[in-house]
Amino acid sequence: MTEAEFNALADVALARIESALEASGADLDYAWVGDGIIEIEFADNSKIVVNRHLAAQELWVAARSGGYHFRWDGAAWHDTRDGTELMSSLAQLASAQAGESVNLA
Repeated sequence: MTEAEFNALADVALARIESALEASGADLDYAWVGDGIIEIEFADNSKIVVNRHLAAQELWVAARSGGYHFRWDGAAWHDTRDGTELMSSLAQLASAQAGESVNLA
């Protein structure tokens, strides 16, 4: 995949995350803190950071429970370790940190 293709796919994924966070109704705040970086802050001041990693052509998620790498498989972004889909994984991570169900569908 070219750099331009990766950036286009990453932009779509990050915009989807932003829209889902906005619609979630959960007790959280989020902000773009750089080009391709979304920081999600929870009521307990913990954070999840989602960012693109150009060199690896992956989306990286840093959460209290650890770091996760997601790679485009031609249809969706999947975790490189356990294969979970990005939005599903992010919803689980956000729910754990928020202490409430966070729906990012």
